[in-house]
Amino acid sequence: MKNTEIELGSELKPVAKTLSQEKINRYSLASSDNNPLHTDPDFAANTQFGGTIAHGMLLLAYLSEMLTANLGRRWLERGRLKIRFRAPARPSDVVTALGRVTRVSDGRASCEVELRNDKDELLVSGEAEVPF
Repeated sequence: MKNTEIELGSELKPVAKTLSQEKINRYSLASSDNNPLHTDPDFAANTQFGGTIAHGMLLLAYLSEMLTANLGRRWLERGRLKIRFRAPARPSDVVTALGRVTRVSDGRASCEVELRNDKDELLVSGEAEVPF
C-alpha cells in the first residue's frame, strides 16, 4: 500500500492461516513457552478451555504479517499495536487477520484490526497505527 493508497475506509488485504496442534507445538518450541495449556491435550481438556489453545503471540504474528503485507516497512519500523484478546484459537481453526483504515491525520494512519476464526468468532481486536 503506497502513501496515496492510505484512504479512510480502505480495507487491508486479509491473511488467513490454518492452525494445527503441530503448528502450536512448533511455536511452543521456538518461543520456549511450554505451558501445557498449549501442548498437552490431556492437561488442557481439564481446564476452562476444554482443550489446547494457540499462544496469543502466535495470533499476533498473523496480525503483524497482515499489517506488513499491507503497510510494508512503515509497519515494521514504526508501527504500534494495541489489542485485546477476546477468545481462544484452537487447533483446526482457520484464523483470518483483517483490517480497515479508520483515521488518517497528522502524518499517521490508524487501522481497526481483528482476528476471526472460521466460525466468525472474534479472537483478537484492536488498533494499529503507522506513520505515512
